[in-house]
Amino acid sequence: MPTTPTTPRARARAQTMADIVRIGRDHLATDGAAALSLRAVARDLGVVSSAVYRYVSSRDELLTLLVVDGYNALGDAVDAAVAAAPADPAERIRVLGRTVRAWGLAEPARYGLLFGTPVPGYDAPADQTTGPGIRVIAALLVLIKNAYEAGVLSEPSRTVRASAPLTTDFAAINEGFGMALPDWLVARGLAAWAGLFGAVSFDIFDMYGKDTFTDRAAVFELQLDAQLELLGFRD
Repeated sequence: MPTTPTTPRARARAQTMADIVRIGRDHLATDGAAALSLRAVARDLGVVSSAVYRYVSSRDELLTLLVVDGYNALGDAVDAAVAAAPADPAERIRVLGRTVRAWGLAEPARYGLLFGTPVPGYDAPADQTTGPGIRVIAALLVLIKNAYEAGVLSEPSRTVRASAPLTTDFAAINEGFGMALPDWLVARGLAAWAGLFGAVSFDIFDMYGKDTFTDRAAVFELQLDAQLELLGFRD
C-alpha cells in the first residue's frame, strides 16, 4: 500500500501525479495509447508543457503509469469481488471471470492497453509492471490451490507428459506463488488463464462479429463452464 504524503509539498506532488494519470486515462479513451502526448496532458492540466516534465519525463513513463494504474484497478476489482463471493471455489472462479469481463467492458481503452495490441516503440519495464500485472493470475491460482486442497478437482485420466523444460518452469511457478500443485494442474491452470483472457478479449475487441451472438453474457457463462471442467471440477 502506498504511504500517505505527510508534507504539503508531498501532498501537492501526489495530487498532481494523480491528476496526470487521470487526464492520461481520459486521453487514452479518446485518442488511443499510440497518440498519448504529454503536451496535451499539460494543456488539460493547465500548465506549460515544460512543467509536466518535472513529474513525468516522457510519454513512455506516462504509459507505464497508466499500465500500473490499470493493472491495479483490475486487481482491486477482482480482489473485492472474490472476497464478497460465496466460499465455494468454483463460484469464486466464476466471479473472478465475470469481474474481469465486466471491468473490460466498462474500461475498453484501459483493457486494450493491458491486453491488446502493443504500443509501437513502448516496452513496459518489468520491474514496475510485473507485480501489478500478475495480480489476477495470482488470485486465480489461489482459488485453484484452494480447490485442489479441498479435494474437489478430478485428475486427468491420462498422464500429463510435460517436457523437462516445462517441468522446470512449472516448479518455478509453484515456488514463485508458494504452491505445490502437480504438473497436470499447473498445465490446466495455464489453459484456464489463457482461456479466460482469450474469451474476454474476443468480447471486448468484437472478434466474434457484431451479429454472431445475441447474448454474449450467456456465451461467456458457457466458457466459464468449460474452464471449470478443464480445471477438473466435479459436477
